[in-house]
Amino acid sequence: MQETIYNIGNMDCAHCAQEVEGTVRKISGVDAVRVDFITGQMRLTGDAPYDELQRRIEAIGKTIEVPQTEGIDLGEVKRGGVLGYFDYLVSRRETQFTLGGGAILLVTLILSILNILPETLADVLYTVGMLVALFPVAKSGLTALFINRQVSINLLMTIAAVGAVIIGEFLEGATVIFLFSIGEALEGYTADRARQSIRSLMSLKPPTATRLDGEAETVVPVEQLAVGDRILIKPGEAIAMDGRVLEGASAVNQAAITGESMPVSKASDDEVFAGTLNGEGTLIVEVTRLAKDNTLSRIIQMVAEAQGVRAPSQRMIDQFATWYTPSVVALAAGVAFIPPLLFGQPFYDTPDGHGWLYRALAMLVIACPCALVISTPVTVISAITSAARRGVLIKGGKFLEALGGVKVFAFDKTGTLTAGEPKVVDYRAIADHSAACTEAAPCAVCNDVLALASAVERRASHPLATAVANAANERHLERAYAAADGVETLAGRGVRGQVDGHTVTIGSHSLFDERFPHSAALCQEITSAEANGKTTMLLAQDDDVRGYIALVDVPRQTSQGVIRDLNALDTATVMLTGDNRAVAEAVGAAVGVTEVRSQLLPEDKVAAVTALREQYEHVAMVGDGINDTPALAAATVGIAMGGAGSPQALETADIALMADDLTQLPYVVRLSRFARRLIKENVAFSFGVKLVFLVLAFFGLTSLWIAILADVGMALLVTLNGMRPLRYEVE
Repeated sequence: MQETIYNIGNMDCAHCAQEVEGTVRKISGVDAVRVDFITGQMRLTGDAPYDELQRRIEAIGKTIEVPQTEGIDLGEVKRGGVLGYFDYLVSRRETQFTLGGGAILLVTLILSILNILPETLADVLYTVGMLVALFPVAKSGLTALFINRQVSINLLMTIAAVGAVIIGEFLEGATVIFLFSIGEALEGYTADRARQSIRSLMSLKPPTATRLDGEAETVVPVEQLAVGDRILIKPGEAIAMDGRVLEGASAVNQAAITGESMPVSKASDDEVFAGTLNGEGTLIVEVTRLAKDNTLSRIIQMVAEAQGVRAPSQRMIDQFATWYTPSVVALAAGVAFIPPLLFGQPFYDTPDGHGWLYRALAMLVIACPCALVISTPVTVISAITSAARRGVLIKGGKFLEALGGVKVFAFDKTGTLTAGEPKVVDYRAIADHSAACTEAAPCAVCNDVLALASAVERRASHPLATAVANAANERHLERAYAAADGVETLAGRGVRGQVDGHTVTIGSHSLFDERFPHSAALCQEITSAEANGKTTMLLAQDDDVRGYIALVDVPRQTSQGVIRDLNALDTATVMLTGDNRAVAEAVGAAVGVTEVRSQLLPEDKVAAVTALREQYEHVAMVGDGINDTPALAAATVGIAMGGAGSPQALETADIALMADDLTQLPYVVRLSRFARRLIKENVAFSFGVKLVFLVLAFFGLTSLWIAILADVGMALLVTLNGMRPLRYEVE
């Protein structure tokens, strides 16, 4: 059944999202519903009528609307500061009641201080002001009780306010409701500022593009562009769509997508991304993806949806909050009635201090779970957005938190620790050499080995195949044989095909040891090459071994530094490769990994990752996102290289390094650990403050308005603390 997305407004805290979920879940026709507080969106599966959704949601003080644009729609970017907060207040119906009630409260208080109003009239006006501010709060709380059978914070505040009036605390009851409503609006405002981090990504999307129709230039909305259209990118303009450069050359700032600090040169046939900034050259680009499918749109969608993949700590807190509030209500009821009924204690206030009803009301005020519930999601979305700005896409809080606990990183070799662009450095036939045959100038029979290999490899797609084909082209051997027919891959071991009626097999030394008899001298020559860090492939024509090709894939310049940083973070590093042991050991020693496992087939890599999970529990696998998909899936966290150019990498991995840049890996590990620490701090602080004030309320040592100030202040502090990852830099 189709999923429908709605924007939900007036959610001041994460508890509000749970309240909306509970309300909608009881509507007939709703099969599933999920509300994300950070994105402000509700995802609903079912056929519930919109009118009924609107009636129920508005009854609990929230708003609902269908997004005006396809995909994530978080509204316009709003101004911050005091003026931004004032705009936020006056734009909400609920806070308009609050401001009205607050005005009555303030005027009455001033007149009372000046002895202009008699006490009785002042108490009446305090009650009127409280009722004005209380109206939306009480309506929402009672609706949640009757519809959801749920005790919400709004209901607790309603009970506390009415109770304060009953015991004659008119000013205090009005003050509590005013402070609560203002505090809720302030919490909503600070959460909205957290959403601005996602909006900042959305602001990178150019709304229009210059389409070329022949020689004519037409400015059109990007949604009207189709795959294959040509668009003109002028100097200094933002590139409007993903595409391929047809004409021109320029340097493009891709920091918005990949996090790269330096512009990247672009020329004919190079790929460009929407949202990146063109330099001084003019480009003509062929559109390769629709606006809704381009890389920037996918990043924004995934970052916004990442909150739906909840971290384990968030799920635990959400479950705790479902029984925490009712438990505190039951505790407060016990505090109000048990001492007076069983121990002769005062129910109402006395000249000597607060009665037990007042103490119970203070406990209700401090019982609000907002600070606790919001402690995790704000931190998670801030960290995810911060990582996205650096070119690292994290698919959810679950993976952010898991990365912080990783104890070992497993790396694929080719294309991950190495450049992934091996080059042919030697190729030899095993017989019939001419006298002039040298490594620098191979003879005809040696060239024939390379030509045969190229005929097969040009129909394959792995990096070694590309290297062989390029070497043949450089030596003008590509036309010696037609491309092979019936090419098939021998998983992890080689490839074979039909060339001029002969079966040509290219494969590893281990494959040839099993299937193609060859001399001890050739074995020695191959072993010697591999001991020097070369990757070798032998070639057979039918059953005759013809020769071998040696290639080198050098480590990335950044690999050694990345491995050193990860080892310094107290994590083990393991390289998993299908290459032979000698080559693997040479590369492993060059980059500094703590362990090397070689000659692994794809299924062996999965087994290796599974074994590492048994040993270390939490394992991250870093690979190219396509060939290493099974191993990525087997790891606790799968990290794909080059997400910006690979839709498959974005879809399959839990984390994608958009710029194919390993140097971001230590940064994101530190970021995830920082976020985990903030979550623990927020949870501990929320629990600690609540416990202290519950004890103070029990012994009658706090007032209602101090309790509400403490609760609101605590929620604001954990929100601001949770937003610190937005400004996080490597220490």
